[in-house]
Amino acid sequence: MSLSAQETSKGGPAAAPSAISCPSAAAPAAPPQGASARGIAYLLGALALFTLMDATAKFLGTRYHPFEIVWVRFALNFLILLAIFRARVPGLLRSRQPGLQLARTLAQVATVTLFFAAVSRLGLAEVTALFDINPVLISLGAALFLGERLGPRRLAGIGAAFVGALIILRPGVAAFDPVALLALAGAVTYAAGALLTRVLRDEPIGTSLLWSALVGVLASSLALPFVWTPPALADLWLFAALGGLGSLGQLLLLRAFAETEAGALAPFGYFGLIFASLWGALIFGQLPDVATCLGALVIVGAGVYVWARERRAARPAPAPDPFEP
Repeated sequence: MSLSAQETSKGGPAAAPSAISCPSAAAPAAPPQGASARGIAYLLGALALFTLMDATAKFLGTRYHPFEIVWVRFALNFLILLAIFRARVPGLLRSRQPGLQLARTLAQVATVTLFFAAVSRLGLAEVTALFDINPVLISLGAALFLGERLGPRRLAGIGAAFVGALIILRPGVAAFDPVALLALAGAVTYAAGALLTRVLRDEPIGTSLLWSALVGVLASSLALPFVWTPPALADLWLFAALGGLGSLGQLLLLRAFAETEAGALAPFGYFGLIFASLWGALIFGQLPDVATCLGALVIVGAGVYVWARERRAARPAPAPDPFEP
């Protein structure tokens, strides 16, 4: 699951079909020939980098407190953004809706913290699969808080996704780990951040990016004095990789959205789960068990179904045939 994606797309997280299919104010121009293939390639590259960033955080989580890793992640992101925007930073920090920007960013900080805390104890594929419930959570939240329609078929998709989460969690059996609830809570805060991103879609992207990084640094700094462990010299490159992988992933994600419309990219967001499983196997020797694979299939299937229903609902009705009696 990409934890940086929702900061770069006005629609929300890239790995969430419901989140990145947020309609824009104007109809997009038709992409040039080959743009779809390039956009999908950029998206897959972004997901590979984001999940590798998550794997780096998991590795560092065996030696450092999650709050310290979160602080480094936001601090490096903020420094990179300062270098990119330079003189434009003061103007971009002026938001028309600062209260909503603050709420959105705090939801993102909670998401990153919960993800890093969960992934330090659980497998990367398991945590990513639980996070992939967020598309249906976004669909549910949009109906409850944004007044979007929620029909019986979407409700069925939401119910199926929760069944998939229960298959992975396995409550009441010996394999259940309460830490998995942190991943589920992170999916909820992720969805909340995506919904607030929808509300703030008229704000410049630079404003949202800078608010995310700045508030993230300030919020995580509150806990830093209590958890700080001086990084070992051999680990400095891993901390630097957190910022580098995330920034390069954001660049590829922006290129993906520039090349191809969000609706065409949405189903490919679930490839993040494949990349997470790959890094988990290669780096940590962790293969997802049967329950995780089954639950993930149910969640992905439910998410794609909900996305398809939203695409169909957003499609304009065909014009009536003037020659038909």
